[in-house]
Amino acid sequence: MSPMNEVRVHPAGLCESDDVGAGTRVWAFAHVLPGARIGRDCNICDGAFVEGGATLGDNVTVKNGTLVFEGVTCEDDVFLGPNVLFTNDLRPRAAIKRSGDALLPTTVRRGVTLGAGTVVVCGTEIGEHAFAAAGAVVTRSVPAHAFVAGNPAVVKGWVCECGERLPAEPTVDGDLVCPECGTAHERAGDGLRARGRVNADG
Repeated sequence: MSPMNEVRVHPAGLCESDDVGAGTRVWAFAHVLPGARIGRDCNICDGAFVEGGATLGDNVTVKNGTLVFEGVTCEDDVFLGPNVLFTNDLRPRAAIKRSGDALLPTTVRRGVTLGAGTVVVCGTEIGEHAFAAAGAVVTRSVPAHAFVAGNPAVVKGWVCECGERLPAEPTVDGDLVCPECGTAHERAGDGLRARGRVNADG
């Protein structure tokens, strides 16, 4: 928890949480509720909403109009594009108020990018460095480094930590090697795991 003088809140922004890391910026018409946990150096842009019971790690970008509700956890270095929407209740009723354990949690692992207009249905986990295309509707968990698109979102390919699409076929010793930064990726469960850079000769 940082002193609020280490947090920049626009005069037209509202930050009611006292658990916000140093260097975080809350811009005009953004609203952070009491009980939200926000890490260091986050950027919460105009019109974004972070509900109590939501958690953002360090260096998270929350673009304009994005809604992060109770039960959502975003780890470090997550990018939430404009108008990303999370849900937290599969059976919402106006007359029934659910909170805490009655809600389904969602976890967005380190380095994930969710493109503009992505909808994430609760109860899912999005693996490290995965990438959801604009307008994707995520209804099931996403493997690490997967590129998903569509409604419902399906795996269309793989992406490097740097954001570049990986080749469809292995290029060096059975690994998928990023054409941009040279990082080799090996299979790990349903997803991929980076194992380091290779030289031009493999």
